[in-house]
Amino acid sequence: MDREVLVKVEGLSKKFSKSLKKSLKYGVYDLLGNLRGKKSSDELRPDEFYALQDINFEVRRGECLGLIGHNGAGKSTLLKILNGLINPDHGKVTMRGRVGALIELGAGFNPIMTGRENIYNNGAVLGFSKEEIDRKVESIIDFAEIREFIDMPVQNYSSGMKVRLGFSVAAQMEPDILLIDEVLAVGDLGFVLKCFKQIDTILPNTALVFVSHSMPMVSRIATQILMLDSGKTKFIGSQVSQGIDLYYERFQTGNESNIVFDDGQIALDSVTLLNVENSLTDLPKLNWNSDFIIKIKFNTSSDNINFQFTLIISDKEQRPVASFLRNSSTQQLLIKKNKLELTLRHKNLQLSKGIYSISIAVRDIKTKQPIYRSNSCFNFQIINTDQVWEPMLLNAEYIVDNSSTI
Repeated sequence: MDREVLVKVEGLSKKFSKSLKKSLKYGVYDLLGNLRGKKSSDELRPDEFYALQDINFEVRRGECLGLIGHNGAGKSTLLKILNGLINPDHGKVTMRGRVGALIELGAGFNPIMTGRENIYNNGAVLGFSKEEIDRKVESIIDFAEIREFIDMPVQNYSSGMKVRLGFSVAAQMEPDILLIDEVLAVGDLGFVLKCFKQIDTILPNTALVFVSHSMPMVSRIATQILMLDSGKTKFIGSQVSQGIDLYYERFQTGNESNIVFDDGQIALDSVTLLNVENSLTDLPKLNWNSDFIIKIKFNTSSDNINFQFTLIISDKEQRPVASFLRNSSTQQLLIKKNKLELTLRHKNLQLSKGIYSISIAVRDIKTKQPIYRSNSCFNFQIINTDQVWEPMLLNAEYIVDNSSTI
């Protein structure tokens, strides 16, 4: 397999101005300076900021660069530079081969032209002849699953239909370089899975740059990770899981309680996770398949001890993945000096690798009426070498039956 470098970025920087008036003025100054052979300065002028600063990476054929970071980190700016939509202020970008891009919903489509006409337009931009597009147009339409609307103006398409057509054109044309932004999040689940199967097919012959806020999607196809933070490289390397861990740590919400209900009978005092790994950050780390031991302290002014406690574990996208239920009827609760302390133990916790948050709910055990609720009051991280999509990584023993004959 040809492992040539198809995308190479060296010392890339891009500045923007927060003020439109100053942006136009600086643009004129820079244009005049370039005509005189004067290089633009690295120093920021009033109201300017770096959207990207000193970015370096390369992507070879058969590799996928997962580009991650928070909103405003510089991901879309970088993709637009790679696609030639805007020019950098400093640095060099080398792109070898045909470039297919899906970086903005409806980008590259003429809204008053039909889907079929836009296929030919996009193919021509990629450098394909009419005869080559003729051979691919039916497969593009079939993949997009919009045949009955293909001769309708694109301006009448839904967002999902635009994504279908855009990805079909970008992928079915089999470009050397494929740039994909967060637009796949618009499509339905069935089509997204279909897109990933197509990516698996073309990736051996393509260099892919993939932008997403969905870490399962990134870990699914990325061979290396570039994490941007305020326009700078926070992490780059082939250790995909390590880059994803840094992404999650960057977005941890902290340990402040978000109380959504409190009738005054009971209130959370502290949450402590035991049996944790030492960490340089404030985020407690727990090894996969180790015991989950958590100590919870409450303050209470009530003598009513008929409380039902529920701990809910949610993933970083705040999807509940598990809960622990404790009824006071199973064990007498003791309140000493308006203090109530509980310790929960769960053996061999098998949550998959990632960052999780704990919410605590308290109800009256008889009436089931809510008494107290605190969302995302505590965060912790599960450490493991395996990165999987599913929230649970269950330990199991496979038994092979060798008694049968073939």
